[in-house]
Amino acid sequence: MDHAVSDLTRLSKDQSAIPAVEVLSAEMVYPNGTQALLPVDLSVAEGEFISLLGPSGCGKSTLLKMIAGLLEPSDGRLQLWRKPVKSLINTGRKLAFVFQSPTLMPWASVHSNVRLPLDLEGICRADADQRVTEALNLVGLGNFADAVPRALSGGMQMRVSIARALVKQPDLLLMDEPFGALDEITRFKLDAEVLNLWLEKRLTIMFVTHSIHEAVFLSTRVIMMAARPGRVVEQIVIDEPYPRTADFMVSPRFARYAKRLQDSLLSASAGLEEEAV
Repeated sequence: MDHAVSDLTRLSKDQSAIPAVEVLSAEMVYPNGTQALLPVDLSVAEGEFISLLGPSGCGKSTLLKMIAGLLEPSDGRLQLWRKPVKSLINTGRKLAFVFQSPTLMPWASVHSNVRLPLDLEGICRADADQRVTEALNLVGLGNFADAVPRALSGGMQMRVSIARALVKQPDLLLMDEPFGALDEITRFKLDAEVLNLWLEKRLTIMFVTHSIHEAVFLSTRVIMMAARPGRVVEQIVIDEPYPRTADFMVSPRFARYAKRLQDSLLSASAGLEEEAV
């Protein structure tokens, strides 16, 4: 399949198109008075691959969980396809969340782990089993359906977690630093596989990372956040064609993007460094 995409042409050019995600002055203040997030305004077009980058404690995961409906904002609103997050089911759209760790049931087979969301939805067994098989094939684990998680490597366990998200056939995929604990080789391989899935399934993806190189490699746009309190400080478009390969990662263009993100991240982290002195 030819996945070549240039100048972000895979995104809708119709400016009237309904955004997949809208964050409208949403903020988070904890009961003890700590402000985790200042009001955030952010719009994500359908089909974008957005990375959230910033120092620890800047609210990347908090923002992602608010978008997923796992956390309620203290103020402001979040909308998915112009509907409240909790009304997503009424839009005919679906979202799925991939956490930092695979969170698999250790006693259950890979097949059963992936089928879990469909069991909870009451999908009939035959249809569910077919969708599980398709999802496992998408992540290259078709031959491991009967294995248990402890028999798999860390990278394979993350593939199971991704398959469990894909089995829901989501339109919006939220990923909270899923590859942070993996070695560089495995991480790059899974990054490339996620890009292929994004292109093939035409997903909208929001991806939390601490890695500048991962953000450049994956993203159509990078949202830079600063901490204490968390806030969006810059948005950087990565206007490069897909598919992106290992050659892109050693190109002068990649280096320029990485330098820009590095400068932005250093600026976003400056306040934290001053506090630590």
